[in-house]
Amino acid sequence: MGIRTDTHTGGDTVRLANAVRLRLTGRMTAPRILFVCLGNICRSPTAHGVFRDLAAQDGFATQVDSAGTGDWHLGKPPDPRSVAEARRRRYDISDLRARQVTRADFDRFDLVIAMDRANLRTLESLRPKGSTVPVKLFAEYAQRPGTDVPDPYLEGGFDRTFDLIDRGCRGLLSALRSA
Repeated sequence: MGIRTDTHTGGDTVRLANAVRLRLTGRMTAPRILFVCLGNICRSPTAHGVFRDLAAQDGFATQVDSAGTGDWHLGKPPDPRSVAEARRRRYDISDLRARQVTRADFDRFDLVIAMDRANLRTLESLRPKGSTVPVKLFAEYAQRPGTDVPDPYLEGGFDRTFDLIDRGCRGLLSALRSA
């Protein structure tokens, strides 16, 4: 199965925003966005918390969640280093709990965003046949198409990872707002 890594420029941004906003009923709804990384304790909960807060500050109605492709940390809070870095930047992600992505998520969300190419491949393998939900690579929204958000779990660099996530969340919000 091929990996879809659509860009979000020009007409693609409009098509993406329309797909996110218009459901089968044809009614406008708050976009439902899922951020996905490996364990759901570092990158995806950080993106979840940052995007949730940025959207709220901007008055942009949305529903946000995060999940991991692995099941190692189910029910656990984000890594303490992620929580500390978020808190340092005035975000609170301590309320989030890890969960594993499921096939049902392709029905529950309008947009699924992978933090790296390995998770993008896993998501594509989980995608139910016939699902048309866009699965995108997060770094595209940070103006770094084709690159991965580095996983700080083993190698550190929570500050650099947070910088990229913050930039990407702002880019995503801008793309959705401008469409």
